[in-house]
Amino acid sequence: MALVGLGLIRPKFDVRQSQIESRFIGRRQSSIERWRRQAGLEEIDLADSAVDPAAGKVGRIVPLWTLASTATVSALGCGCMLYREWRKKQNA
Repeated sequence: MALVGLGLIRPKFDVRQSQIESRFIGRRQSSIERWRRQAGLEEIDLADSAVDPAAGKVGRIVPLWTLASTATVSALGCGCMLYREWRKKQNA
């Protein structure tokens, strides 16, 4: 069930994840710039280091395959535990 759900939300996941990661990267860059100003170092123009959206698709920090793998391993573990309990009841 979980894997089917992940497959259905994939298009929305990509859009939402890219928004979250863009905000994360922007906040990280601005905190680095703030730290540089406080330390008295040369300022960096954040516009020069901005990623051009037309340059290509950037890889995700948290790709969907990691969530799918976690769901698969969890389902397999639950299935094994359920089988062991079922066998225990059959032998008792």
